[in-house]
Amino acid sequence: MTKTKGIILAGGSGSRLYPLTKVTNKHLLPVGNKPMIYHSIHKLTQAGITDILIISGTDHLGSIVSLLGSGSEFGCALTYRVQDEAGGIAQALGIAEPFVNGGRCVVILGDNIFERPLGSFVSAFDAQPCGARLLLIEHENPHRFGVATLGDNQKLLTIVEKPKTPDSNCIVTGIYAYDSVVFDYVRACSPSKRNELEITDVNNLYIQDGTCYYDILSGWWSDAGTFESLHHASQLIQDNPIH
Repeated sequence: MTKTKGIILAGGSGSRLYPLTKVTNKHLLPVGNKPMIYHSIHKLTQAGITDILIISGTDHLGSIVSLLGSGSEFGCALTYRVQDEAGGIAQALGIAEPFVNGGRCVVILGDNIFERPLGSFVSAFDAQPCGARLLLIEHENPHRFGVATLGDNQKLLTIVEKPKTPDSNCIVTGIYAYDSVVFDYVRACSPSKRNELEITDVNNLYIQDGTCYYDILSGWWSDAGTFESLHHASQLIQDNPIH
C-alpha cells in the first residue's frame, strides 16, 4: 500500500487580510515565531508524513518555493503545484491526484493552527480499510462553520455548511484524510452558488457511502484567515512555539 502523503492547500486571495496580502501569500504571514505554513509542515512531519505537496495560486507560489525549497530543512520532500484560478478547496485538491497516485493523503488547509499532534489521527486513518476521516472540534460559534452530526462507531451522519440552527457544536476543521476515491468524488461534484467545488460536498459523498469517520481534536484550534483570527492564533502559539 502506498504510504500516506501530505497535502497543504495554501491558495486563496487572502482578501480578508488585505493589505497584508497585497504582495504576499497569507500563508507566509507570521503566526507566533514562524511563517504560517511552517505550522502545517511541522504537524505533518511530526506525524511521520514526509512526502508533501503544496498547492497555491500563481501570484505567490514563487515566494513559497523560495522560502521552503526542497523541504530538506524540515526533514521532508516538498512538491509544488499551481491552482491557476480560485475554484474552491475541492477543486484545489483535485490537482493533487497525480501526486497521490492511487494512495492515501492527509490534507490540511494552510491557515489552520492547532495545538495537538496528528499522530493518533493518522494512525486511525491508516487502520481504516477505506474511506475518509475528518478532524472535528467543539466550537462556541458552530454556525460560522461546517457543522457535523455524529453517529455511532465514529461515523458522521451529515455535514451542513454554516447552518442557522446547528444540530451540534462540533465543526469540521480544515484537516482531512482521504483514500483515492476522493478524486472520483471531486469529479462528481457540481459547482456551488459561489461557482466553486465545495469540500463539504465531497465529504457528504463519503457520508452517503457510509465510509466517513471522525475524531475530536483536543486542545486549542484556530484558523488564521482574518485579522482577528490571525492575532488569536499568534497568541495561542506563543505558548507552544514551533522549533
